[in-house]
Amino acid sequence: MYKSGKQVSEFSLEGEILSLIIEDGYKLKYLRISNDRKVEYLVKLSKELRSFLAPVLTPGLRVQVAGEKELNLKNGKIKLKAHSLTLARGHNDRSPEHLDSTSVPAGVLTSVGAIGKTEVTTPTAAQTVKAAAKTQTKILVCQKSDCQKRGGAAVCKALENALNARGLEGQVTVQGTGCLKQCKAGPNIVVMPDKTRYSRIKPAEVPAIVDKHFAVVKV
Repeated sequence: MYKSGKQVSEFSLEGEILSLIIEDGYKLKYLRISNDRKVEYLVKLSKELRSFLAPVLTPGLRVQVAGEKELNLKNGKIKLKAHSLTLARGHNDRSPEHLDSTSVPAGVLTSVGAIGKTEVTTPTAAQTVKAAAKTQTKILVCQKSDCQKRGGAAVCKALENALNARGLEGQVTVQGTGCLKQCKAGPNIVVMPDKTRYSRIKPAEVPAIVDKHFAVVKV
């Protein structure tokens, strides 16, 4: 298919995730993937994939992606956009819907050239061990505009204050995430690892939620 100087076709790629590229601190936009020949590809994720996979993808996973390849006939540049993603065969025989953010090691955040972009790369063994406890206990906060308009930013701040007041800031992480599919009932949060969801949260309710889930972690 041709459109305005560009050739569009389908592509399929299997390889290991080298890094995740995040914009604005929470928007997962691209995956850097290396195939068996050690050729690296930059793959943009569709909006549907971003919201579903943002909390579960991590460097080191072997995946298969498929979607649209766009070739610029003028400069020869190729853009890849994924519309589907599954775990490659042999990777623990698990599919993405059975993954959560507690089942894979955390990535390491490193800044990249463009302002507002962050790249999550594979951690070292020592960093993985250190991060393991943090990936076990976290609170996901929806960052979509509808949730933010309904008080999401205030809830996020209240969570940070409640954790700091209880000395839990080093053990429990507040993490922005993509759409949790209930923006009309926002603000929305999900407490990990038990995946308890709360909707229409008010800042005043946050301390009780923190005490309910994390009081046992106090030292």
